[in-house]
Amino acid sequence: MLLSVAHATKVFDVSQGWLARLLGRRQRVLLHAVEDVSFDIARGETLGLVGESGCGKSTLARLIVGLYPLTSGSITYAGMDVAALAHGGGPRTLRRKLQMIFQDPYASLNPRWRVADIVAEPIRAQRLATGSRAIAARVDALLAQVGLSAADGHKYPHQFSGGQRQRISIARALASEPEFLVCDEPTSALDVSVQAQVLNLMRDLQRQLSLTYLFISHNLAVVHHVADRVGVMYLGRIVELADKATLFSHPRHPYTRMLLDAIPDLSKSGAARVPVAGEVPNPLSPPSGCAFHPRCPFANDRCRREVPALEPTREGGVVACHGVAEGRIDAAARARSVSEEI
Repeated sequence: MLLSVAHATKVFDVSQGWLARLLGRRQRVLLHAVEDVSFDIARGETLGLVGESGCGKSTLARLIVGLYPLTSGSITYAGMDVAALAHGGGPRTLRRKLQMIFQDPYASLNPRWRVADIVAEPIRAQRLATGSRAIAARVDALLAQVGLSAADGHKYPHQFSGGQRQRISIARALASEPEFLVCDEPTSALDVSVQAQVLNLMRDLQRQLSLTYLFISHNLAVVHHVADRVGVMYLGRIVELADKATLFSHPRHPYTRMLLDAIPDLSKSGAARVPVAGEVPNPLSPPSGCAFHPRCPFANDRCRREVPALEPTREGGVVACHGVAEGRIDAAARARSVSEEI
């Protein structure tokens, strides 16, 4: 495996200052943004990661590229420990091989720099080319690779559309010749037609450069288009992980089923759907047991007491759900299908 995440956990201390806590007699407040997450990504694969806002997807992305230090667990890339990157260390090659495309292309580009300088920065930092002519030629080639012209290098980010700015972000990410790209909702801020262009560009680049992607999105239609496997996150945990065809045709976890039921589909007009009820719980005071039980129609006392572990399914994926393990959800689905036939 190219990337291995094992029991990754990230806890943020969001308490007030020491003196304010002392005077107010308040305890420390800890936010468990990512909790015991494990998965592997093979070379050349695209793993899609979906979930509602606030479930920890972006925090996990920043852990993988070393922008945040781990609280516990481990993340390894080609056998190298990623944790050193968060402390400013680690091999130079590791920093170069792991790159990230951010959600908002305008916020992630320096508005005071010309595009050529933005794209050239990783080349200079990683010493991948020497001399102004060699660097300029490399920048021109990168801009052409993402569908821009060499003349665009003399412009500033505000002179481009949202889709063009995201192409600049992709060019900057490719400047260090990476093998692994973490794409944190790279098309969510774009129009639908522009989304398709950027997604097709990313797929073409993956084939040409043998890239590996972790693709984070809340849009299941986009994930279905780009991913080989799909992981579903809820309140900091992976609740289901399976290959794309299996997850979209035979979802096991109730949360996954609710997310898929929320996708508009004319072919399912009149079919019974389970709406996504309620809101994501406050991560500062998460529910006991399974975090999804307050919103789950199949929850029982065990769900309220015990945190479910990821268990393999007969379809080849993994799911963390007591109802699936005990067969309660399958039995309910069979009873519903029988009632619909009657």
